[in-house]
Amino acid sequence: MVQTQNFCPIARTAGLLGDTWTLLIVRDLMSGAKRFGQLQESLGHVSPKTLSHRLKVLENANLLTRTAFSEIPPRVEYSLTEKGEALSGIIQAMADFGERFLPVEEELLLAVGD
Repeated sequence: MVQTQNFCPIARTAGLLGDTWTLLIVRDLMSGAKRFGQLQESLGHVSPKTLSHRLKVLENANLLTRTAFSEIPPRVEYSLTEKGEALSGIIQAMADFGERFLPVEEELLLAVGD
């Protein structure tokens, strides 16, 4: 039996972007190229292994490019491809929805600051 969700464009997109870290990586790269350490710092609690895996998935999907510079020490930057930049509408729609319908409670902000 053929899985009908394989033909559904929403299911395919959700399969690629369906986790928090991937969405946040794309969000961060929307403002320009970033190094691994910059992404890890921005994302906070992501492990290096998870970040590395997500970056490879995005690179294999042609959503980002990895550019290695032959310098000492070595430098690698990640940036969105044209295909990756096309996700900006999805990311912005999620941000708009969150701002409108999922307000952050003051207590939550205080708890995060502890």
